[in-house]
Amino acid sequence: MVTTQFSGSAEDADISRADSLAREIFSDVANKWALLIIETLGERTLRFTELRGALEGISHKMLTQNLRMLERNGLLVREVHPTVPPRVEYTLTEPGQALRATVDLMCGWTRRYIGHIEESRRRFDA
Repeated sequence: MVTTQFSGSAEDADISRADSLAREIFSDVANKWALLIIETLGERTLRFTELRGALEGISHKMLTQNLRMLERNGLLVREVHPTVPPRVEYTLTEPGQALRATVDLMCGWTRRYIGHIEESRRRFDA
């Protein structure tokens, strides 16, 4: 596995700065749909309709926006096949797969502690 080193300025990577690129990246990928898209793709290649079917509750617009954002950030590739109608497939890139490892941990944490969180919310809201 080849890891590419960050070549921007230190300010771009400084998460404590309000205008840092790192914060922008966090904002992009730390939303429920982006995390679920990354988890759903896993090591597979899926078509738009397959992704939408696997993500209950996501709208066409929201899926499109998140796929474009993930593509812009280099976390997935979009391949358009010249067929009628066009077949579009999505696959995680190496950085996307690396992020997926973290997403998998978050999903595992959620499964482990969801009961605790539900109980805490009930107590807090009472």
